[in-house]
Amino acid sequence: MVTSTDNTPSNASLEALPEKIRQWAKELGFADAGITYADTGPHAERLKQWLAAGYHGNMAYMADHGDKRYTPSSLVPNTQRVISVRMDYLPSPDNPKQALTNRETAYITRYALGRDYHKLMRKRLATLAKWIDEAVAGYDYRAFVDSAPVLERGLAQRAGLGWIGKNNMVIHPKAGSFFFLGEIFTSAPLPVDEPFDKQHCGSCSACLEICPTDAFVGAHLLDARKCISYLTIELKGPIPEELRSKMGNRVFGCDDCQIVCPWNKFSKPTAESDFQPRHGLNNTELAELFMWTEDEFLKRTEGSAIRRTGYENWLRNIAVGLGNAPSTIPVIEALKQRAEHPSEVVREHVVWALRQHGL
Repeated sequence: MVTSTDNTPSNASLEALPEKIRQWAKELGFADAGITYADTGPHAERLKQWLAAGYHGNMAYMADHGDKRYTPSSLVPNTQRVISVRMDYLPSPDNPKQALTNRETAYITRYALGRDYHKLMRKRLATLAKWIDEAVAGYDYRAFVDSAPVLERGLAQRAGLGWIGKNNMVIHPKAGSFFFLGEIFTSAPLPVDEPFDKQHCGSCSACLEICPTDAFVGAHLLDARKCISYLTIELKGPIPEELRSKMGNRVFGCDDCQIVCPWNKFSKPTAESDFQPRHGLNNTELAELFMWTEDEFLKRTEGSAIRRTGYENWLRNIAVGLGNAPSTIPVIEALKQRAEHPSEVVREHVVWALRQHGL
């Protein structure tokens, strides 16, 4: 906790602040923190090239806001530094590989099994900013957790929190990649950390090869239009039919490129109770989830990132999962009960799923 009562900015106090920031960040539950200039470096050009190729699909928000996504001072004027933090989210105990093998149960990306991380992290970042301000006043601070156009992975790499893997995830050599990122933009000219420039992927291409839908065009280059996370969360309307059989039981997001990464043997289980699975969503049968009414969906996903996909797309995704499941009585009966669903999108995917079972 902050005990200093000297709120007069000075070079001496600024020089000592980074170590205190790391200490306070850990007190607040963050696994690490780093500081970088308000500059995304080469990541800005890579983003422009990715957008120009159309790999973002219908995520128009990735191209909106001009240069604000890759120029922090355009998003928040007078920004001189960015404090980047990470927070582990992998639940414990958990076996995502095993969860993918049971095709009658739903696979949900591990970050979405518990409560939505946005509020929890934003509140703690606000507290961290308050403590910094109490220690060295006279500067501006603004916290972000997916709440504004921020090129957070690039900033995390430049702040020394890890390197960008071939799957585009930030990877820490002692913690893998199962963590959330957050940022504080500040006008304080804090000392910066060394960027994590060294790549440790070597010749490994396991993440590129494991992708069920072959969404990777190459190392560090993802065609989001084929990514299961995009298909199940971002995409509205029908899922391309040629990709459905490749999705397996993944009904909200996908972790394959992380699960197979050798560095994730170092992933740390989260200490946050809010990130532990809720409503048994780490081991629930697809047929059971398919029978949820909209009221049940809203109740059981309250405070969850799953809400983002919406009820109609939730049913759409599960219909695909059921189409890829074994032809058991519960699977077939669940699909038949939704055959007359009022949503054309849901009906279409139910028809496809039944056809997969020869019906």
